[in-house]
Amino acid sequence: MLPPKDLITVCFAHVAYQMKQQFEARRTGIACFEVRTKAELAARIGEADVLSVSGLWDNALIPDARRLRFIQSISAGTDQYDRAALAGAGIRLASAAGVNARAVAEHAMALILALARRLPEARDNQAQRVWRGMIAEIGAREDELGGKTLLIVGLGRIGGRLAQLAKAFDMRVLATRRDPGAGAGAADRVGGTGDLADLIAQADYVALTCPLTAETTGLISKATLSRMKPDAFLVNVARGRVVDEVALIAALAKGRIAGAALDCTVEEPLPDTSPLWTMPNVLITPHTAGETRRYEDNVLDLLMENMERLWGGETVLRNQVV
Repeated sequence: MLPPKDLITVCFAHVAYQMKQQFEARRTGIACFEVRTKAELAARIGEADVLSVSGLWDNALIPDARRLRFIQSISAGTDQYDRAALAGAGIRLASAAGVNARAVAEHAMALILALARRLPEARDNQAQRVWRGMIAEIGAREDELGGKTLLIVGLGRIGGRLAQLAKAFDMRVLATRRDPGAGAGAADRVGGTGDLADLIAQADYVALTCPLTAETTGLISKATLSRMKPDAFLVNVARGRVVDEVALIAALAKGRIAGAALDCTVEEPLPDTSPLWTMPNVLITPHTAGETRRYEDNVLDLLMENMERLWGGETVLRNQVV
């Protein structure tokens, strides 16, 4: 159980998000504080009854989190949390799944459009004051999305929304999900994970929207990449470790696939030494697919709902993980 509202303390831990500012604007009367670094969180974890965190979390904090009873993750992904250790310490955990589904799907669609319309090249030309001439070679021109095939790997909330957007551009949509029987939504065909090799060979664009799990780690391997069309593009708005990055770099360098748009990488920030930075067929965004001006409030809505559930003695949380 959580302490009553007049005795509870919430800690917001994030390097940039304005969680405390937005929380205080709600005038709940609940005490809160904010930390911006792992060192600050480690120093003050013992003061928190409730913690809202994502990238600053470290499972080594659990023994010192003597008052902590609930973690509301700021992110949809929860692979950074040791679920067994949290359960053993009596700490509940809920994800932020769904709060950024619309934003991430829109970002994925924007990346697909950028690749099709060669917008990164246009921006580079603008910086150099180059007015590109007409292109005689048909295969070197910008493309249209209508009639193209998009494969969505992970037809959950984000993937389902992306399927709707793609259909608006008259794309054919294939998808995979753990339970294909759960529904196709806007997709034309849904297969299981075992159908990936067959479906990926049909796709002009492959969008990764799946969570990072033991099953999806390294899912886009050298063998999987070899099944893609040479003129196909990979778009990753999931997690970096879903892709074998070494194999991806090799495929891009050899022209085995046409290109990639990556919102996430195995190591973040992406190291200066990574070849991905300078590859002309790669578009990189710094894990910002889910960021919008509404993000903090979307997470706070979840936080308040789950705290009310705990105060009310409910055992099931929204987006419950532990």
